[in-house]
Amino acid sequence: MLPDFELSCSLFSKYGFDLDEEKYHKLLKYSDLLVEWNQKINLTAITEPRDILVKHFLDSLMILKFCDIPKNSSLIDVGTGAGFPSVPIKIFRPDIKLTLLDSLAKRITFLEELCGSIDIDAEFVHGRAEDIAKMSEYREKFDFSCARAVAGMSVLSEYCIPFVRNNGHFISMKGQNEDISSSEASIRLLGGEIFKTEDYEVEAEKRRIIVVKKISQTPTKYPRNSAQIKKKPL
Repeated sequence: MLPDFELSCSLFSKYGFDLDEEKYHKLLKYSDLLVEWNQKINLTAITEPRDILVKHFLDSLMILKFCDIPKNSSLIDVGTGAGFPSVPIKIFRPDIKLTLLDSLAKRITFLEELCGSIDIDAEFVHGRAEDIAKMSEYREKFDFSCARAVAGMSVLSEYCIPFVRNNGHFISMKGQNEDISSSEASIRLLGGEIFKTEDYEVEAEKRRIIVVKKISQTPTKYPRNSAQIKKKPL
């Protein structure tokens, strides 16, 4: 359930991405499973073929356009949901070592079926980010963490920065409305600094990527529990 191959290629090419038949068929299978599973569990409000192609797949790939991710880098997608942005990234960059983290077991089951069906190698972690980030095998172990979520930047940073090693990066995908400067103090407290922001448009939709560089160890008391994070953001 996607626009046909030629139309999809033309759209991807417009934004600098080479969509070959193998990648297209993986995205096609992805969209079919997404719509099928969405009837059983809430994965997305976006179900029209062109919208899936643009707002899910193409938008996810913009990380590759604006962020330098070295070969064989490790990436954890925090609160990945239906696999955005990281699974489309993995389709185009199979060298990336991918970990998918989500708190809902049914979403992890979907991701396992999805990745199995399109030959994507990934680690699947079921749990809450604030709990998993306290575990030694995940804390400060990744070159990159990422999230595509509506939560404020201070909240996302507390969930995501603890996963990143020193000199690694947290990549946040957001709209352009939030005042990012208001989160600078909390990001510093967590051991990061805003490295760059990129404002862009995908088919007239205004989007923003914020890249946070990890410059020092995150204090061990962070992340706090979810209730504290939401009640009193840093």
